[in-house]
Amino acid sequence: MFSQSEQDELLDVANALADAAREVTLKYFRAPSLQADNKIEGGFDPVTVADREAELAIRNILAERRPDDAILGEEFGNKSGTSGLTWVIDPIDGTRAFISGIPSWGVLIGLDTGNGPVLGVVDQPYMGERFIGAFGRASLTIRGEAREISTSGCETLGEATLMSTFPEVGSDVERLGFEAVRDSVKLTRYGLDCYAYALLAMGQIDLVIEAGLNAYDVQGPIGVIQAAGGVVTNWQGEPAHNGGRILATGNAVLHAQALEILSNVAD
Repeated sequence: MFSQSEQDELLDVANALADAAREVTLKYFRAPSLQADNKIEGGFDPVTVADREAELAIRNILAERRPDDAILGEEFGNKSGTSGLTWVIDPIDGTRAFISGIPSWGVLIGLDTGNGPVLGVVDQPYMGERFIGAFGRASLTIRGEAREISTSGCETLGEATLMSTFPEVGSDVERLGFEAVRDSVKLTRYGLDCYAYALLAMGQIDLVIEAGLNAYDVQGPIGVIQAAGGVVTNWQGEPAHNGGRILATGNAVLHAQALEILSNVAD
């Protein structure tokens, strides 16, 4: 679909976007003066000046370098395009962690053709880690040193490590489905936001299960995980790039075992 020169250009743009967001977010991370606004009533969904400035920095670069592409961002919505490509942006995934000083948040960038991402970035600025998946290859770059990464070969739920952001996964019905998988695995850990997907891509863990996600929460991670050899679908085994219930695994064998449990969850 893309020539080598087009692939190189898109990867260069993706890195420029991540660089710009990294500069903004590091300026505010663990700053004593940082304040968070609440986006919802009856709960807490924080947003900060860092979220907004990082997304604006990304949009400014895209306006200059990819003006014909569409944009879907968490903070500033949709911008239409004519190229058939959409940059799907979450400037800070894990704002709760960000305002708590926990380095499990990240900058998420996906490039969607309409059928899902062909390129994904999960960038953790504070630790200097950038995970990129694109065009069949996945890599981790740490302070300028890059290496290829791949997902785990674990094919048995009983030997697997599972992660999710919250123990309270989605609705009551969804939680029961998650808990059925949780009770089948060797180890379950919580709270790492998008960084859990990065760990999955590099083979450190074996599954991530979540519910209630948006497209900008998952497109970057999907791009990285699939390029690293993993599988990401919804709980019915269908494409997950529009969000919803997410099942991400290191390989198809493990995916089938978890899907057998989760696919019984009612809509």
